[in-house]
Amino acid sequence: MTKNDTVFIYTPQFQQYKFSTDHPFNQLRVELTYDLLKEIKAINSQHIVTPRVASDDELALVHDKKYIHAVKMAGYGQLDLQEALNYGIGTDDTPIFSLMHEASSLLVGGTLTAVDYVMEGKATHAANFGGGLHHGFRGKASGFCIYNDSSVAIKYIQEKYGARVLYIDTDAHHGDGVQWTFYDEPNVCTLSIHETGRYLFPGTGNITERGAGKGYGYTFNIPLDAFTEDESWLHAYRSSVEEVAAFFKPDVILTQNGADAHYYDPLTHLSATMAIYHEIPKLAHEIAHKYCNGRWIAVGGGGYDIWRVVPRAWSLIWLEMNNMTVPNELPKSWIDKWQKQAPVALPNNWYDTDDLYKPIPRKQEINEKNALTLTKVLQMIRQNK
Repeated sequence: MTKNDTVFIYTPQFQQYKFSTDHPFNQLRVELTYDLLKEIKAINSQHIVTPRVASDDELALVHDKKYIHAVKMAGYGQLDLQEALNYGIGTDDTPIFSLMHEASSLLVGGTLTAVDYVMEGKATHAANFGGGLHHGFRGKASGFCIYNDSSVAIKYIQEKYGARVLYIDTDAHHGDGVQWTFYDEPNVCTLSIHETGRYLFPGTGNITERGAGKGYGYTFNIPLDAFTEDESWLHAYRSSVEEVAAFFKPDVILTQNGADAHYYDPLTHLSATMAIYHEIPKLAHEIAHKYCNGRWIAVGGGGYDIWRVVPRAWSLIWLEMNNMTVPNELPKSWIDKWQKQAPVALPNNWYDTDDLYKPIPRKQEINEKNALTLTKVLQMIRQNK
């Protein structure tokens, strides 16, 4: 590959998106990922692109201007708390912090930077792990997300490049903000594979959510049971991505790569291992080259074990983008550097051992239920072949 085939959108200023020291959403994971890639010499200065800040007009492609103004005022300490709560900010999930508009606009600008590099042919693949904030709505913050960079980016792609976008969301939480933004849009196809919303935020993402109007049939949700594990998760992922991509035939894919389906994640219950994070980018890469001339934009997302899971998972995306071999072991230099800050023992190996957790007693029942869910979701595509 040439030096321009992949770009890594990065700035230390991503750390400015910070709710509090004890909030589960912690952008230190971006720094940890970047540093891990540097330590294994998988990334260099030629790959790095500094993100721009999204303009208010770009944010307004998706977000209400009154909401954008409210976010600004909240970040300046000039918004009444009750009015802030009406906009979903000032909550336990999405607290107010200083200059929150500026920090959030930078994350969106990072994804827009990735879009321009890919759509203008300056790169085949682009990664912005500072993005992936998929719960943000037109006029309301939600689930740690102030502005929805993926929604803005997809709308931007439509307006500027006129391309058909396949959005693939593998976060353990349903990609609700992106789904509802494009629910009636036939040129955007959304596929979300997530833990069922029966017990997990945001409670949506049912198989019956298929789109509306001209967009009916372009929304796909695969809600998986808690304690799904790797085998069943990967079956749902491979089948859905392959069949939905063949049905939709996108011009570009945008993948949201929440790394919170892992067994270690403190907020979810899917019990996956690093094995799925090896396969997720591998298939995305294949699909991008099969349908999109390689055009693939990858963003971050959830992931709340920032020490043991996220750096390994997100690094695998970059390694796949560059057709690089995954090392068996994490570099000792990286472990030594970060272990003194980590509240848990950092892993020595890239992949998890088979005895990571005790066997799940309902494995067969869960597998059968997930397989039935998948069949129902893909039935419409299969019938029309």
